[in-house]
Amino acid sequence: MTNAKKSFKSLNVSPPLLNALIDLNFVVPTPIQVMVIPKVRGGNDLIGIAPTGTGKTAAYLIPLFMKLKYPAEANPRILILVPTRELAIQIKKMTLDLNKYLNFRVGAVYGGTGKKNQIKEIEAGLDFLVATPGRFIDLYKEGVINLRNINTLVLDEADKMMDMGFLPQLHRILEMLHARKRQNLLFSATFPEKVERLSEDFLEFPMKIEVSPQGSVSDTVDQYYYKVPNLKTKINLLHFLLEDQKAFKKVIIFTKTKETANNVFKFIRRKIDQDVRVIHANKDQNTRINAINAFKEGTIRILVSTDLTARGIDVSMVSHVINFDVPVSYEDYIHRIGRTGRASALGESISFVNSPDEYHLKKIEKLTRQRIIGKKIPAEVIIAPTESWEQKIMELEIDRIKRKLYPEYKGAFHQKKSKNRPKRKS
Repeated sequence: MTNAKKSFKSLNVSPPLLNALIDLNFVVPTPIQVMVIPKVRGGNDLIGIAPTGTGKTAAYLIPLFMKLKYPAEANPRILILVPTRELAIQIKKMTLDLNKYLNFRVGAVYGGTGKKNQIKEIEAGLDFLVATPGRFIDLYKEGVINLRNINTLVLDEADKMMDMGFLPQLHRILEMLHARKRQNLLFSATFPEKVERLSEDFLEFPMKIEVSPQGSVSDTVDQYYYKVPNLKTKINLLHFLLEDQKAFKKVIIFTKTKETANNVFKFIRRKIDQDVRVIHANKDQNTRINAINAFKEGTIRILVSTDLTARGIDVSMVSHVINFDVPVSYEDYIHRIGRTGRASALGESISFVNSPDEYHLKKIEKLTRQRIIGKKIPAEVIIAPTESWEQKIMELEIDRIKRKLYPEYKGAFHQKKSKNRPKRKS
């Protein structure tokens, strides 16, 4: 039977889960679901590599529900570790959605909010525990979490956890669980060397399932870029694009920094559209949750964010992702544009590229093995002159890139300084 002919029923998914999947409008399993569900049910340690938006969360949750069979003791049996609170909230929701016709207990613990309610949830008894590493360790040290019954460990978005510096915490958690026999699952959109080394630390003879080539982007996303000389022109181009509300129905704009995110948000709200929110690490948990929910429900059209939500938001029918700044972590580009083109829907990503970004764009194309198509800035957009301070910043960045590429390169600023240096007296 080919993957195209597979159904959730043919994968021997239990009737209560089938009913929940129907309610979620999950009709046909995705390729990674077809490949992962039987292997997880078989008890294999597993590495799953797939682009964002391909259904890998449901791919491991569905067989884990069937593995548990029935609610048991108070202590959690399945531990799912994730890098961000947004992703913890999202996975908890998906677990609860699949649990609709079952009776398992689901909880999530993460930082940025008080522990009191999370402790109550654990003490009431859990089967599934979704956690960020830091909050998990805090509650374990306080004696709140008992690991005695953990029989499955899932690391989701493992590459992001590595990028965020969670390796020491992960090793500590693995030591806590070391003596306990369990099934281990690792999922990620990319599989760089550091994640491969991590997998060697805790997986035993894992099966590796890769539904598309390393660093691939969903073929439902069209990728474009504009060569934009400076910040003012970026703003002018953004203004022009967002005024087309018919095409740009639901938009996420990604920036490198919190400061830029705030400035873009203020500009959009003042000049373009009141239906906009901004989220980044300085926003409190409730503000971030409310902004994401408003975006999901369609009460706002535009969401401005740092890479905080590149993997922590699952919203259907996002028409466009705009990279106001090109990310220098190339895996983040894959995760950013994975916010659109989800669940077989069509989407577009648009990147604003200045002079230093051209180097990063080539690296992204190499990683994704896809060409990003250049577009001309529309004639209606005013191309502003580049101010001297911004030109200097871009020149310094180009200089830094050249030094990295060519160790013998001393730098344009070094050469200029040497040329004007007075001769030493003999």
